Amino acid sequence: MAVSTASPMKGVSLVTVDFPPVNALPVQGWYELADAVRTAGRDPDVRCVVLAAAGRGFNAGVDIKELQRDDGHTALIGANRGCYEAFAAVYECEVPVVAAVHGFCLGGGIGLAGNADVIVASDDASFGLPELDRGALGAATHLARLVPQHLMRALYYTSRTVSAQELHTHGSVFKVVPRAELAAEALALAGEIARKDGTLIRLAKAAINGIDPVDVRRSYRFEQGFTFEAGLSGAAGRVRDTFGKEAQKAGKAGEAREVRE
Repeated sequence: MAVSTASPMKGVSLVTVDFPPVNALPVQGWYELADAVRTAGRDPDVRCVVLAAAGRGFNAGVDIKELQRDDGHTALIGANRGCYEAFAAVYECEVPVVAAVHGFCLGGGIGLAGNADVIVASDDASFGLPELDRGALGAATHLARLVPQHLMRALYYTSRTVSAQELHTHGSVFKVVPRAELAAEALALAGEIARKDGTLIRLAKAAINGIDPVDVRRSYRFEQGFTFEAGLSGAAGRVRDTFGKEAQKAGKAGEAREVRE
Protein backbone atom coordinates (compact mmCIF):
# COMPACT_ATOMS: atom_id res chain seq x y z
CA MET A 1 0.00 0.00 0.00
CA ALA A 2 1.57 3.23 -1.08
CA VAL A 3 1.54 6.51 -2.94
CA SER A 4 4.41 6.60 -5.42
CA THR A 5 5.88 9.28 -7.65
CA ALA A 6 7.63 8.83 -10.98
CA SER A 7 8.97 11.03 -13.78
CA PRO A 8 7.81 9.39 -17.03
CA MET A 9 8.83 12.34 -19.21
CA LYS A 10 10.40 15.76 -19.02
CA GLY A 11 8.30 18.21 -17.02
CA VAL A 12 5.73 15.61 -15.91
CA SER A 13 5.35 14.00 -12.50
CA LEU A 14 3.16 10.90 -12.17
CA VAL A 15 1.60 10.33 -8.74
CA THR A 16 0.06 6.87 -8.41
CA VAL A 17 -2.19 5.65 -5.59
CA ASP A 18 -2.17 1.94 -4.78
CA PHE A 19 -4.19 0.81 -1.76
CA PRO A 20 -5.67 -2.63 -2.55
CA PRO A 21 -8.24 -3.92 -2.95
CA VAL A 22 -10.31 -0.88 -4.01
CA ASN A 23 -8.19 2.20 -3.22
CA ALA A 24 -10.27 3.12 -0.19
CA LEU A 25 -7.70 5.24 1.60
CA PRO A 26 -6.94 5.13 5.32
CA VAL A 27 -6.28 8.41 7.10
CA GLN A 28 -2.53 8.21 6.57
CA GLY A 29 -3.06 7.49 2.88
CA TRP A 30 -4.84 10.80 2.32
CA TYR A 31 -1.95 12.67 3.94
CA GLU A 32 0.59 10.74 1.88
CA LEU A 33 -1.29 11.64 -1.28
CA ALA A 34 -1.46 15.31 -0.28
CA ASP A 35 2.28 15.38 0.43
CA ALA A 36 3.12 13.70 -2.89
CA VAL A 37 1.04 16.14 -4.95
CA ARG A 38 2.35 19.20 -3.12
CA THR A 39 5.95 18.01 -3.44
CA ALA A 40 5.54 17.39 -7.16
CA GLY A 41 3.98 20.80 -7.69
CA ARG A 42 6.82 22.56 -5.86
CA ASP A 43 9.48 20.95 -8.05
CA PRO A 44 10.66 23.72 -10.43
CA ASP A 45 11.29 21.14 -13.15
CA VAL A 46 7.67 19.90 -13.08
CA ARG A 47 5.05 21.64 -15.22
CA CYS A 48 2.21 19.14 -14.97
CA VAL A 49 1.18 16.41 -12.53
CA VAL A 50 -0.74 13.29 -13.53
CA LEU A 51 -2.79 11.71 -10.75
CA ALA A 52 -3.52 8.05 -11.39
CA ALA A 53 -4.27 4.84 -9.52
CA ALA A 54 -3.38 1.18 -9.75
CA GLY A 55 -5.83 -1.70 -9.42
CA ARG A 56 -9.54 -2.03 -9.98
CA GLY A 57 -10.56 1.61 -9.78
CA PHE A 58 -9.37 5.17 -9.31
CA ASN A 59 -10.66 5.70 -5.78
CA ALA A 60 -13.39 4.33 -3.50
CA GLY A 61 -13.23 7.06 -0.87
CA VAL A 62 -12.30 6.62 2.78
CA ASP A 63 -11.58 3.30 4.46
CA ILE A 64 -14.91 2.64 6.17
CA LYS A 65 -13.48 -0.30 8.10
CA GLU A 66 -11.00 2.05 9.73
CA LEU A 67 -13.90 4.22 10.90
CA GLN A 68 -15.80 1.20 12.20
CA ARG A 69 -12.83 0.01 14.26
CA ASP A 70 -12.70 3.33 16.13
CA ASP A 71 -14.99 3.55 19.17
CA GLY A 72 -14.53 7.32 19.35
CA HIS A 73 -14.16 10.05 16.76
CA THR A 74 -10.41 10.00 16.13
CA ALA A 75 -10.68 8.18 12.81
CA LEU A 76 -13.55 10.39 11.61
CA ILE A 77 -11.65 13.56 12.45
CA GLY A 78 -8.56 12.11 10.77
CA ALA A 79 -10.49 11.18 7.63
CA ASN A 80 -12.07 14.64 7.48
CA ARG A 81 -8.73 16.38 7.79
CA GLY A 82 -6.92 13.96 5.51
CA CYS A 83 -9.48 14.33 2.72
CA TYR A 84 -9.45 18.08 3.16
CA GLU A 85 -5.67 18.16 2.76
CA ALA A 86 -5.63 15.83 -0.25
CA PHE A 87 -8.39 17.67 -2.10
CA ALA A 88 -6.74 21.02 -1.37
CA ALA A 89 -3.36 19.72 -2.51
CA VAL A 90 -4.80 18.83 -5.92
CA TYR A 91 -6.63 22.13 -6.28
CA GLU A 92 -3.71 24.25 -5.04
CA CYS A 93 -0.97 22.33 -6.84
CA GLU A 94 1.30 24.94 -8.38
CA VAL A 95 0.98 23.32 -11.80
CA PRO A 96 -2.01 21.78 -13.62
CA VAL A 97 -3.15 18.34 -12.46
CA VAL A 98 -4.49 15.79 -14.94
CA ALA A 99 -6.60 13.06 -13.31
CA ALA A 100 -6.44 9.71 -15.13
CA VAL A 101 -9.61 7.95 -13.98
CA HIS A 102 -10.46 4.31 -14.56
CA GLY A 103 -13.06 2.00 -13.06
CA PHE A 104 -14.88 3.54 -10.13
CA CYS A 105 -14.42 7.10 -8.89
CA LEU A 106 -16.49 7.32 -5.73
CA GLY A 107 -16.69 9.46 -2.60
CA GLY A 108 -13.24 10.90 -2.04
CA GLY A 109 -12.41 10.09 -5.63
CA ILE A 110 -14.90 12.77 -6.65
CA GLY A 111 -13.05 15.21 -4.42
CA LEU A 112 -9.77 14.42 -6.17
CA ALA A 113 -11.09 14.37 -9.73
CA GLY A 114 -13.39 17.34 -9.14
CA ASN A 115 -10.45 19.46 -7.99
CA ALA A 116 -8.18 18.40 -10.84
CA ASP A 117 -7.62 20.75 -13.75
CA VAL A 118 -8.37 18.17 -16.44
CA ILE A 119 -9.91 14.69 -16.36
CA VAL A 120 -9.11 11.95 -18.84
CA ALA A 121 -11.16 8.80 -18.24
CA SER A 122 -11.38 5.25 -19.50
CA ASP A 123 -14.60 4.07 -21.09
CA ASP A 124 -15.31 1.86 -18.07
CA ALA A 125 -15.10 4.74 -15.58
CA SER A 126 -18.08 5.72 -13.43
CA PHE A 127 -18.43 8.63 -11.04
CA GLY A 128 -20.65 9.06 -7.99
CA LEU A 129 -21.16 9.95 -4.35
CA PRO A 130 -22.63 6.98 -2.44
CA GLU A 131 -22.16 8.96 0.78
CA LEU A 132 -25.75 8.65 2.01
CA ASP A 133 -25.46 4.86 1.70
CA ARG A 134 -22.17 4.86 3.62
CA GLY A 135 -23.11 6.99 6.62
CA ALA A 136 -21.29 10.06 5.37
CA LEU A 137 -21.74 13.44 3.71
CA GLY A 138 -19.50 15.70 1.67
CA ALA A 139 -17.89 16.26 -1.74
CA ALA A 140 -21.03 17.78 -3.26
CA THR A 141 -18.72 20.76 -3.70
CA HIS A 142 -16.64 18.74 -6.12
CA LEU A 143 -19.46 16.88 -7.83
CA ALA A 144 -20.97 20.29 -8.63
CA ARG A 145 -17.83 21.01 -10.65
CA LEU A 146 -18.58 17.99 -12.84
CA VAL A 147 -22.32 18.19 -13.49
CA PRO A 148 -25.10 20.82 -13.46
CA GLN A 149 -26.69 21.70 -10.13
CA HIS A 150 -29.93 19.75 -10.40
CA LEU A 151 -28.17 16.65 -11.67
CA MET A 152 -25.70 16.95 -8.81
CA ARG A 153 -28.58 16.96 -6.33
CA ALA A 154 -30.26 13.98 -7.97
CA LEU A 155 -27.02 11.99 -7.93
CA TYR A 156 -26.29 12.97 -4.34
CA TYR A 157 -29.73 12.05 -2.98
CA THR A 158 -29.94 8.74 -4.88
CA SER A 159 -26.28 7.65 -4.66
CA ARG A 160 -26.39 6.89 -8.38
CA THR A 161 -23.34 7.03 -10.63
CA VAL A 162 -22.78 8.53 -14.06
CA SER A 163 -20.51 7.28 -16.81
CA ALA A 164 -17.39 8.97 -18.11
CA GLN A 165 -19.13 9.41 -21.43
CA GLU A 166 -21.99 11.34 -19.82
CA LEU A 167 -19.53 13.62 -18.05
CA HIS A 168 -17.82 14.12 -21.40
CA THR A 169 -21.10 15.45 -22.79
CA HIS A 170 -21.20 17.93 -19.89
CA GLY A 171 -17.66 19.00 -20.71
CA SER A 172 -16.12 17.99 -17.39
CA VAL A 173 -14.26 14.96 -18.74
CA PHE A 174 -11.86 16.09 -21.45
CA LYS A 175 -11.54 12.76 -23.23
CA VAL A 176 -12.82 9.19 -22.90
CA VAL A 177 -10.58 6.41 -24.20
CA PRO A 178 -10.36 2.62 -23.98
CA ARG A 179 -8.85 1.55 -20.68
CA ALA A 180 -5.71 0.20 -22.31
CA GLU A 181 -5.02 3.67 -23.74
CA LEU A 182 -5.73 5.71 -20.58
CA ALA A 183 -2.18 6.02 -19.26
CA ALA A 184 -0.74 6.98 -22.64
CA GLU A 185 -3.51 9.51 -23.29
CA ALA A 186 -3.13 11.19 -19.90
CA LEU A 187 0.64 11.38 -20.27
CA ALA A 188 0.36 12.73 -23.80
CA LEU A 189 -1.91 15.53 -22.58
CA ALA A 190 0.39 16.22 -19.64
CA GLY A 191 3.34 16.35 -22.00
CA GLU A 192 1.56 18.91 -24.16
CA ILE A 193 0.95 21.08 -21.09
CA ALA A 194 4.51 20.56 -19.88
CA ARG A 195 5.91 22.03 -23.10
CA LYS A 196 4.59 25.45 -22.07
CA ASP A 197 6.85 27.95 -20.34
CA GLY A 198 7.25 26.91 -16.70
CA THR A 199 6.72 30.37 -15.25
CA LEU A 200 3.68 31.09 -17.39
CA ILE A 201 1.98 27.76 -16.65
CA ARG A 202 2.30 28.39 -12.90
CA LEU A 203 0.96 31.91 -13.28
CA ALA A 204 -1.91 30.54 -15.38
CA LYS A 205 -2.82 28.01 -12.67
CA ALA A 206 -2.83 30.70 -9.98
CA ALA A 207 -4.86 33.06 -12.16
CA ILE A 208 -7.52 30.48 -13.00
CA ASN A 209 -7.89 29.46 -9.36
CA GLY A 210 -8.21 33.11 -8.49
CA ILE A 211 -11.26 33.60 -10.72
CA ASP A 212 -12.99 30.38 -9.64
CA PRO A 213 -16.60 31.28 -8.69
CA VAL A 214 -16.59 28.85 -5.73
CA ASP A 215 -14.12 28.70 -2.87
CA VAL A 216 -13.80 24.91 -2.88
CA ARG A 217 -11.88 24.74 0.40
CA ARG A 218 -14.42 26.75 2.37
CA SER A 219 -17.39 25.05 0.70
CA TYR A 220 -16.07 21.55 1.39
CA ARG A 221 -15.18 22.47 4.98
CA PHE A 222 -18.78 23.58 5.49
CA GLU A 223 -19.99 20.18 4.26
CA GLN A 224 -17.61 18.41 6.61
CA GLY A 225 -19.32 20.02 9.58
CA PHE A 226 -22.47 18.08 8.72
CA THR A 227 -20.43 14.91 8.27
CA PHE A 228 -19.20 15.25 11.84
CA GLU A 229 -22.70 16.06 13.07
CA ALA A 230 -23.94 12.85 11.44
CA GLY A 231 -21.26 10.98 13.34
CA LEU A 232 -22.13 12.56 16.67
CA SER A 233 -25.84 11.90 16.22
CA GLY A 234 -25.29 8.19 15.62
CA ALA A 235 -26.88 8.27 12.17
CA ALA A 236 -23.57 7.71 10.41
CA GLY A 237 -22.76 4.64 12.50
CA ARG A 238 -26.16 3.07 11.89
CA VAL A 239 -25.83 3.42 8.14
CA ARG A 240 -22.19 2.27 8.09
CA ASP A 241 -23.10 -0.86 10.06
CA THR A 242 -25.89 -1.64 7.59
CA PHE A 243 -23.53 -1.11 4.66
CA GLY A 244 -20.94 -3.39 6.26
CA LYS A 245 -23.42 -6.24 6.65
CA GLU A 246 -24.69 -5.82 3.08
CA ALA A 247 -21.15 -5.79 1.74
CA GLN A 248 -20.33 -8.93 3.70
CA LYS A 249 -23.38 -10.71 2.28
CA ALA A 250 -22.48 -9.60 -1.23
CA GLY A 251 -18.94 -10.89 -0.75
CA LYS A 252 -20.15 -14.29 0.40
CA ALA A 253 -22.58 -14.47 -2.51
CA GLY A 254 -19.75 -13.70 -4.90
CA GLU A 255 -17.56 -16.41 -3.37
CA ALA A 256 -20.43 -18.89 -3.73
CA ARG A 257 -20.81 -18.03 -7.42
CA GLU A 258 -17.10 -18.51 -8.00
CA VAL A 259 -17.24 -21.96 -6.35
CA ARG A 260 -20.22 -22.98 -8.52
CA GLU A 261 -18.50 -21.77 -11.65
